[in-house]
Amino acid sequence: MSLTDRKLILVTGKGGVGKTTITSGLAYLAAKQGKRVLACEVDAKGDLAAYFESSPTTYKERELSPGLWAMTMDTEDSLREYLSLNLKIPLVFRLGPIARAFDFVANAAPGVKEILIIGKLCWEVRSGNWDLVIVDATATGHIIGHLAAPEAINELIKVGLVRQQTKWMLDILTDPKLTGLAVVTTPEEMPVNETIELASSIGAKTQIDLACVIVNRVLPELFGRSEEEVFDQISSGPGKESLNEVLGVDSSPLLDAARLAVKLRRTGAFHLDRLRSAMGDKSDIIYIPYLFSRSYGMRSVRKISEFLGEELEV
Repeated sequence: MSLTDRKLILVTGKGGVGKTTITSGLAYLAAKQGKRVLACEVDAKGDLAAYFESSPTTYKERELSPGLWAMTMDTEDSLREYLSLNLKIPLVFRLGPIARAFDFVANAAPGVKEILIIGKLCWEVRSGNWDLVIVDATATGHIIGHLAAPEAINELIKVGLVRQQTKWMLDILTDPKLTGLAVVTTPEEMPVNETIELASSIGAKTQIDLACVIVNRVLPELFGRSEEEVFDQISSGPGKESLNEVLGVDSSPLLDAARLAVKLRRTGAFHLDRLRSAMGDKSDIIYIPYLFSRSYGMRSVRKISEFLGEELEV
């Protein structure tokens, strides 16, 4: 099944790899398919709205483009909504002591704060208001804690309303037809290392399906190894002098840039080989080319969505 055929997609990755870029592109792609999409930003940095050239979003969803709504996670608002839905406490009620008590419990028990985030996302899926909920989730170092929160609460609390609710959350999260994790990386050493480590941890610590790994910023191949001899001849001696005459300027900066591009491409290819070897048949790997333009704004979103559509064979 295609990635966008699911109901909940959580996008994670090491900081700086373009996690929000990919989230925006996936959300836009799904909306262009005619789906009613909710995009949620967990870290509340406002970057998601900026990609759609819009003002920052809030906890209340807002339409950013046709078929695509967005919101920003807020644990206090999530707690207020939970109390309203389950204990019939009005949304305008001041949390006060309840919030302080919640903070005390959250600091003492693992998974309590995380359950408000993952619970809100699962609630939106369960509501039936959206064809797809896509999440700009926390980075690789924290995503396991969020995904494992319902199971942790389930182990902590054996009876009652909270346990009943974690049960239906787990039903959504552990169904690969409904939920998938997309890990974003770049062809560099540290992001690839974190991706490989996360892929192992996901299977060991959660029951969430690793839907795909998306490799962002893949550089194009300038020329193959068989063409290196020609390049070396052009880069020195009479060849370079001839090139300077044709261009009318010193070609050294151009040749140096070409050497650097080839080096970066081949270094990236080495890390991608490591990634493919480590992943095996655990997950599909999707490749997104480097955008030689600004990395945000609607132009970027459209381009990324086009590349994703081609890779996902939509």
